Amino acid sequence: MTHAGRSGFSKALRETFIAYAFDLGGLAAGFLLAYQLGVFRLAPWAIALYPAVLGAKGIIESLLLGRLSTALHLGTVNPRFSDNTKTFYSLIAAGIVLTLITSVAISVISLVFGTLFWGVTFADFPVILGVIVSTMTLGLTLFVVTVKVAFFSFKKGLDLDITAYPLMSAVAAVFITVCYFFTLTLFSSNIGVWAIIALGAAHLIAVTYIFPRNMHHPVFIKTIRESLAALMIVALVVNVTGTLLKGIDDRFIRAGRGVEVFLVYPALIGLVSDVGSVVGSTATTKLALGMLKPRVSSIIYHAKSILIAWFVSAVMFIVLALAAFLVQGALGGAFTLDVLSSWLTLLLVTNAVAVSLIVVLSFAVSILTFQKGLDPTNFVEPIENAFAASITTVALLAALALPSLAALV
Repeated sequence: MTHAGRSGFSKALRETFIAYAFDLGGLAAGFLLAYQLGVFRLAPWAIALYPAVLGAKGIIESLLLGRLSTALHLGTVNPRFSDNTKTFYSLIAAGIVLTLITSVAISVISLVFGTLFWGVTFADFPVILGVIVSTMTLGLTLFVVTVKVAFFSFKKGLDLDITAYPLMSAVAAVFITVCYFFTLTLFSSNIGVWAIIALGAAHLIAVTYIFPRNMHHPVFIKTIRESLAALMIVALVVNVTGTLLKGIDDRFIRAGRGVEVFLVYPALIGLVSDVGSVVGSTATTKLALGMLKPRVSSIIYHAKSILIAWFVSAVMFIVLALAAFLVQGALGGAFTLDVLSSWLTLLLVTNAVAVSLIVVLSFAVSILTFQKGLDPTNFVEPIENAFAASITTVALLAALALPSLAALV
C-alpha cells in the first residue's frame, strides 16, 4: 500500500470512529428503555410502537439534514433562522407535514400488525393514533436543534456526514424516547388523554395552515413527493421491527432475564444504521464518479469502505458489551468471565448477522437508485435506516436464542 493509500485508509478509519462514537449516546435512550419498562406495560402495543417512533423520528431528521446540507452548499438557504429564504421555510414546513403523514401511516399499519400479533383491537386505534401523533408532535421541537447543528457545521466548514448526521441520530434517539415515555404517562390519566388530543389537534391545525401556503412552492412539493414513498416503506418496516421487539420482550424480558439487553438496543440500531449509511453513501459517490459499475457484483470493489465500516462497528459493539456487563454487575449481577463472555458473544453475533445483511441491502439500494436516476437522499438513507432497526432486532433475537448465552439470559 502506498503512503497516499495508507493515509487515505487511516483518515477514513479515524473519521468512521468519530462518526460511530456519537452512537454511544444511544445508551442514554437505552437506559430509559431498560429501567422504565413499567411504562411499557400500560398497554400491549406500547413496546411494539417504540421502534416506530424511534425510527420515524431519526429518518425525518436525516431527510431534513440532507435537504439542508444540499441547500446550504447551493446557497438557496442561508445559515441563519431569521430573514432566511423561502426554500428554508418550505423545508421546515415539509418536515412538519411529513411528520403528521408518517405518524398516521404508522398508526394505520400498526392496527393490522396489532390485530395479528400484539393482541389489540380496532377500539385501540384512536389511542394508538393519539399517542403516536402526540409523540411525534413533541418531537418537532427537535427541528430547532437540527437546524442549529446544520448551520454551525456549515459555518465551521465541517462535514455534515461526520458531525451533524451521527450527532443528531443519537440526540433524536434520546429525545424521542423521552417524548414517548411522557406521552405514555399522559395516556394513563384522564387529564393526560385530553393533553394528547390537544397535541394532535395542534399538529393538524398547523398542517392545515401550512399546506395551502406552500403547495405551490417547488421545494415543498418536491420534498413531499419524493420523500413520501420512502416514508411509507418506513411506516411498514418499523411495525415489523416493533413486532420483533415485542417478541424479545415476551420471550426474555417479561421472564426477568436479560433486561440489560434493552440498555444497548437503541445504540445497536444506530451503529448498524451507520454501517449502512457509510456503505450506501460512499457507493453512491463512487457510482456518480464512475468509479463503480452499477451492478451488485461491483461490491468487491467497494471492499475497503465496507471493511472499515464493519471493523469500527465491531469495536463499538464490544464497548457496548462492556457497558452492559458493568451495569449488570453494578445492579447485583455477577462480575464473572462467563457473564462477560456471554455479553461479548451476544453482541458480536448480532454484529456479524446484522452488518452482513445491512451491507448487502445498502449497496443494492444504492445501485438501484443510481440505475433509476433517483435522489439517494430520499431513498438510500430512509430505507436503510428503517431496515437497520428490523435487521438488528432479528439478529439480536437470533443471538439471544443461542444456548451458549444461558449465563446471560
